Amino acid sequence: MFPVARAALNLTARGIQHTAVRQAHRKYEPNFHDKYGNLVLLGGATAFTAVWGYVFTKAGIEWGLSPVGRITPKEWRE
Repeated sequence: MFPVARAALNLTARGIQHTAVRQAHRKYEPNFHDKYGNLVLLGGATAFTAVWGYVFTKAGIEWGLSPVGRITPKEWRE
């Protein structure tokens, strides 16, 4: 069993070496992230800011004020 496992590891290592050599000799081509990565990032940041800005302005939260004396229990409905 040991020689079989060693041969399998050798084939795996050889496959990784061949892949590395092939990729080293390839001409670099920009992928999707190279072409559009910054644009997608800016679009996501804009959408994030717009949505949370809308939520915060429509929520009616009074920032930085103490709730002491402002919170009163509501009447129970049966």
